[in-house]
Amino acid sequence: MGDGRRYVGVAERRARLGLRQRLAGSVRAAGPEEVADALVALHGSDPATVHLAVGARLAEPGRTVAETERALYADRSLVRMHGMRHTVFVFPTDLTAVVHASTGITVAAKERAKLLKDMAVAGAPDAAWLKEVEESALAALARRGEATASELAQDEPRLRQRFVYAAGKSYEGTHTVSTRLLKVLGVEGRVVRGRPLGSWTSSQFRWAVAPAHPELDVAEAQASLLGRWLAACGPATEADLKWWTGWRVTEVRRALAAIGARAVTLDEGTGYVTADDEEPVPDSAEPWAALLPALDPTAMGWQLRDWYLAPELRPALFDYSGNVGPTVWWNGRVIGGWAQRPITRPFHHTYGPNSVSYTNFRA
Repeated sequence: MGDGRRYVGVAERRARLGLRQRLAGSVRAAGPEEVADALVALHGSDPATVHLAVGARLAEPGRTVAETERALYADRSLVRMHGMRHTVFVFPTDLTAVVHASTGITVAAKERAKLLKDMAVAGAPDAAWLKEVEESALAALARRGEATASELAQDEPRLRQRFVYAAGKSYEGTHTVSTRLLKVLGVEGRVVRGRPLGSWTSSQFRWAVAPAHPELDVAEAQASLLGRWLAACGPATEADLKWWTGWRVTEVRRALAAIGARAVTLDEGTGYVTADDEEPVPDSAEPWAALLPALDPTAMGWQLRDWYLAPELRPALFDYSGNVGPTVWWNGRVIGGWAQRPITRPFHHTYGPNSVSYTNFRA
């Protein structure tokens, strides 16, 4: 290109995706820790997504549930916590401090202030009272190891206290102190979600005290997180980085400068790679296919998606909030969606310019 930057085309970006997202057959992972490390973060809002995203990338997918539960609840090498964009993710435990400092601190301050304001408007007790309750609840949680909100309320009955939220408005509701307080403590990085109450698909979790971690400088933590993600998902545009992190554009630019990111040219404009990632990645002759779950981190990884997702497919695959459903992939691009029928026979729906096809798979 005339500006001296290397051009990274669609074919190379798809090749990088297959290799670095652990989707090509030759690079499948040995365990969930390898998957999480490769992807940086697994979407954790839907409990099933975590296991299915891991299973899609394991060399031995039959071990998915057992291995993922081992990593989350026995070894605690993975942790489910609030992260970017005020969303729950599963991270490698060694990223806890980085995620909290880079993303959680600002959000946590806003959440606590909002809780105190809502309680004050409702005539509920003040900040000193809340501080006393939370210290008591955290002590009880430490004694128990893991506990539900109801179990914690047995030890600290004040958690059951209710207050009216948004009185007189169309969205008025009644909250318990436990519901709001545990959310705030989660965003603050003081508690994390533990084992679910039911199976691996359950959305009801016990709580646990967060693993101890050092307090990091915000700018340094942002540079660290952005560098990890760019190594896994680069090249990416400034818009991609701002969207994925949820940071201000000034913070994104500061982090790019801190890691010495290199600019490249993409079809969408300027993209960035890490300083040691400028060499071309050859288009692999190895074909691969994947069935990825809703909210999979690969499908959700970039804001600008035309290089792997045809625009005409978006209405069928993404909801109004921008969340993706289950997707069918072939060699680095989305070719359709899939679903599980009630009779347990999955099928995929392949979209094309002029035709639609359905293919059944035996369970």
